[in-house]
Amino acid sequence: MKKYDLEERKKVDNEYYKKGYALIGGADEVGRGPLAGPVVCAAVILKPDCAIEGIDDSKKLSEKRREELYDKIINEAVSYDIEYVFQDEIDEINILEATKKCMARAINNLKTKPDLMLIDALEGLKINCESKGIVHGDALSYSIGAASILAKVSRDRFMESLDEKYPNYNFKKHKGYGTKEHMDAIRKYGPCEIHRKTFLKFLDKEAL
Repeated sequence: MKKYDLEERKKVDNEYYKKGYALIGGADEVGRGPLAGPVVCAAVILKPDCAIEGIDDSKKLSEKRREELYDKIINEAVSYDIEYVFQDEIDEINILEATKKCMARAINNLKTKPDLMLIDALEGLKINCESKGIVHGDALSYSIGAASILAKVSRDRFMESLDEKYPNYNFKKHKGYGTKEHMDAIRKYGPCEIHRKTFLKFLDKEAL
């Protein structure tokens, strides 16, 4: 396994600190693709000298590691905010607009305003600070990676909490994503109230 290089991981963020930005935040989203549940966005500001080992794109980390880092990030954050936009609104305004709304809310609700917000390749946001979009930002920026962990853990916990209420769908396992097991359950039991109706193209219209 490649050794974690903290300085290399912070390289993108440090380039902006060198340009004179004092407080830099990162923002990311999780849950644009699932068939059920909310899209979740997180924004976080870390201190320039933050040295939490292991922060990376949440998709590259184990569930256990994400949970460990989640607590460390929250404990060391200058400010953070996590927002949800749920399935009904996603169906009404589409997933892209829902994600933009969720992301803007997370950034604008930070108790401390950043000098610069690094965002994972999402444009056209109505936010109250300067921002820079970075393609594959969760893999390149330390701050965006931290936000991706907050968003991922928050969404996973929420979907797991629905498992008891909707036992037919096994949300605890797939978190609402379109696995074969999940799609078969929807065909068998029909969609429930947390399913995104506009995402269920594989069902007959009569089943919606």
